[in-house]
Amino acid sequence: MKLLVLGGTKNLGRHVVEAALASGHDVTLFNRGQTNPSLFPGVRRLVGERAAPDALASGEWDGVIDMSGFLVQDVSLSASVLRDRCGFYTYMSSIAVYASKVIPGMTEYAPLLPWPDGAPEDHFTMDLYGPSKVRNESLLTATFGARTAAVRSGFVVGPHNPDFGNWGWALAHNQPLECAARPDQPIQYIDARDLAAFLLHLTVEHLPGPTTPSAPPTR
Repeated sequence: MKLLVLGGTKNLGRHVVEAALASGHDVTLFNRGQTNPSLFPGVRRLVGERAAPDALASGEWDGVIDMSGFLVQDVSLSASVLRDRCGFYTYMSSIAVYASKVIPGMTEYAPLLPWPDGAPEDHFTMDLYGPSKVRNESLLTATFGARTAAVRSGFVVGPHNPDFGNWGWALAHNQPLECAARPDQPIQYIDARDLAAFLLHLTVEHLPGPTTPSAPPTR
C-alpha cells in the first residue's frame, strides 16, 4: 500500500514507520524535517507545516496515519486537502477524550469532553488537549465517514517513548522516582511496538471507528 504518515520521526511515529516498511509498504513522510531528519533515508519526504500543508496538494495514498494532529485548525486543513486523495485516515487520539478518568470498565461509548465556549482552534494549551482530540475525531468523521479510525491510547511505553522514561533515568542515576499517582492506583499501558502494529492494521484493513487499545490494568 501507499501510506502517508503525518509526523513519523519521533516516539510512537518511528515505530509506525518501521512497522510499515517491514511489511513492505511504500511510505511517504510529511513533517517539518526538524526531528531526527536522518531517520529513514530511503523514504520519500514532504517537508511542511501542518498549518500550511501545501506539500500535500498533490499525490494519492491508500492510507494516512496522522501522528501529529493536535490543533483543530491543522487537522481540519489536512482533512480538507486529503479528503478525496486517500483511501483511509487513521488518527492518533488519546484517552484524554473521555469526560471521566476514574470509572472502571468504560467503553468507547463513554461520554467525551465538550468543547469549551470560545476556545481557539489554532492555539495549543494542555487544558485543550482532550477537547481538541474530541473535536478532531468529530471533524474527521464528518469528512471521511466510514473511512476513518481514531485510536485513543493511554500510556505508551517502550523505546523512543517518553512516558516513564524519566523513571529509567532516575533508576540509572540512583535518584528518587517521581510519581503523582497513588502506589495502589491501577494503570494501563501499551508497548509502542504493539500500538504501531495496531495502527498499521487498522489502516491497511480499513477498520473504522474509535478504539482504546491498552494492556489489562496493573499496579
